[in-house]
Amino acid sequence: MEKTINEIVKWLKDRVNEANAKGVVFGLSGGIDSAVVAALAKKAFPENSLGIIMPCHSNPIDEEHGYLVAETLGLKVEKVDLTQTYDILLKSIPLEIKNKTALANIKPRLRMTTLYYYAQSLGYLVLGPTNKSEFIVGYFTKHGDSGVDLLPIASFTKTQIRQMARLLNIPKIIIEKPPTAGLWENQTDEEEMGFGYDVLDMYIETKTGPENLVKKIKDMESRSEHKRKMPPIFIPNN
Repeated sequence: MEKTINEIVKWLKDRVNEANAKGVVFGLSGGIDSAVVAALAKKAFPENSLGIIMPCHSNPIDEEHGYLVAETLGLKVEKVDLTQTYDILLKSIPLEIKNKTALANIKPRLRMTTLYYYAQSLGYLVLGPTNKSEFIVGYFTKHGDSGVDLLPIASFTKTQIRQMARLLNIPKIIIEKPPTAGLWENQTDEEEMGFGYDVLDMYIETKTGPENLVKKIKDMESRSEHKRKMPPIFIPNN
């Protein structure tokens, strides 16, 4: 895993240099995935990596953990509170249908917009926190947390991310906290998906697991295929 970490750091440097960019920017959610991305970014660009903490009706502990990660890594960080922006946007939309998921997905899309403002202003690239476990079942927001320039950890399962986090000296409290996308109060990834990351990672590595959960995983993978592809382009016959 140490060798892999070094390879990711080199990959980040190469991709940023190829783009004639100066550094990288990313969200700091207080979770393990963003913490690992932050640590890798800091290794690749010690002076040109920036974490953005973006609360939006969020649990205050997430912001606290975001600052803890920044302090542990010696990382530059800024805070952009998107709560009022979110509220104003909702007041501006006349549609009265209150779809819980649609409302929740506004948050990562606002964060994406914020990150790209910083990226374009500074000449940086945007890094995304999606891991392989989330990527396969589509557990990310289209044009939200997937709206990035580089995905440095999307080849690694949640289990492997935890291993990586220990080697990168991420605080124990971050590694052990229940994973959450912070979409609504008391929301956790595993409760929303209906299975644990241990089951999902076992399926990814071995294609085995409890029959009912394997079916659910396959269904999620199939339904989310559009999220892993560019939009289809119409091609005329002549």
